Amino acid sequence: MEETARSQYVLTLSCPDKQGIVHAVSSYLFMTGCNIIDSQQFGDAGTGLFFMRVHFSAEEPVTAEKLRASFAAIGASFRMEWRINASAERMRVLLMVSKFGHCLNDLLFRTRIGALPVEIAGVVSNHTDFRELTESYSIPFHHVPVTRDTKADAEQRLLDLVAEERIDLVVLARYMQVLSDDLCKALSGRVINIHHSFLPSFKGAKPYHQAHARGVKLIGATAHYVTADLDEGPIIEQEVARVTHDVTPEQLVALGRDVECQALARAVKWHSEHRVLLNGSRTVVFA
Repeated sequence: MEETARSQYVLTLSCPDKQGIVHAVSSYLFMTGCNIIDSQQFGDAGTGLFFMRVHFSAEEPVTAEKLRASFAAIGASFRMEWRINASAERMRVLLMVSKFGHCLNDLLFRTRIGALPVEIAGVVSNHTDFRELTESYSIPFHHVPVTRDTKADAEQRLLDLVAEERIDLVVLARYMQVLSDDLCKALSGRVINIHHSFLPSFKGAKPYHQAHARGVKLIGATAHYVTADLDEGPIIEQEVARVTHDVTPEQLVALGRDVECQALARAVKWHSEHRVLLNGSRTVVFA
């Protein structure tokens, strides 16, 4: 059978670990005429949970809807949290940015050249600095100012955009506003943030200059899901770079931006390819 993106699907699942899960899944795919392209699994002894990602193909007239309907009984029997997604369906992503545009620029470019399998549906910012950049990619730019008095209205506008644009994932590409607990809950598992690895050591203004003053030898960045616990959500990816004593604060900032871009891009890619499964306060990443 000729493999095409149109006929390929990804099944992801998590459930209490017990015998027979892999057999049940592989038997189901065999009985429905599907072909396994790639399969990864992990049993967490600490939580007693089992995680699995299966990339498979199917001949027409099989569809994602038919697969979901026929797999439901297996999912129920093992108490699974599961999804079946067509590989050809690209996640619709909303990017959010404030005054630092390196991550935004990186994600826009990677998407244009096909390095990120997503569709960027819009960019939201509480400033107008990156309107021109965004619109140069023919992507809608939404200016949503945020003040203490307008924060609730701004977050409602964000939720409206998520609904109107059928957004699958929100990416905080250096968006420097703290999301409310209610918003975090409403978009649970659907918001990815990036921050430098100095937290909580160097908070506030100019963290890289603070780090330079302390003589750090490693800098890094962490991409994670957003929760009500500020910058403490489940970690998806981290990147580090070693520095020496002769690096200037300005060079440290430049290196920091590079590692932020790399970590965030990988996190977005893995999420969009259905490679990340939540495991409590941690993640399982089938990269």
